[in-house]
Amino acid sequence: MALLVPVRCTRFPVPLRAHVYPSRRLCHTISATLSSRPKAVDWVEKTSSFFENDSRPIMLFDGVCNLCNGGVRFVRANDRQRKIRFEALQSESGRKLLGRSGREPDDISSVVLVEKNRSYIKSDAVLKIMEYIDLPFPQLAFFLQFIPLFVRDFVYENVADNRYDIFGRSDSCEI
Repeated sequence: MALLVPVRCTRFPVPLRAHVYPSRRLCHTISATLSSRPKAVDWVEKTSSFFENDSRPIMLFDGVCNLCNGGVRFVRANDRQRKIRFEALQSESGRKLLGRSGREPDDISSVVLVEKNRSYIKSDAVLKIMEYIDLPFPQLAFFLQFIPLFVRDFVYENVADNRYDIFGRSDSCEI
């Protein structure tokens, strides 16, 4: 792609790889070839196989966090219809699903719920997970959604930031 810009009119630095060509007019023209950026990974395409045969959402969790492992055990115990699947954030699948959710593949700071067409993080993920499990949790999630997001996420982040100090960590994922 070439960008033609009059020289006298520019107020931004000339990109590298720019060539100045004199024109017949008084003003010179710069023809700059925009360097091609590396193509972004299409995480939805790379992870579409996760939802081909099984449309259930996937709960991503920190596999070495005792609090997170306890949360997974709690969800399993209260999800009698097995509506949710589980994957550790540290696994290869978890890293791909994090990318699909718009997060960095190494980001293990939050629980994430990945549905076929949408992802939830932090307190929104917790509320959405509560909607999938058995009574009375969907009703509790309904009322908790009225707490402003910044308040819910503030509480969530404080617990998440201190989870290893309070609850400890294990050497490996229990799931």
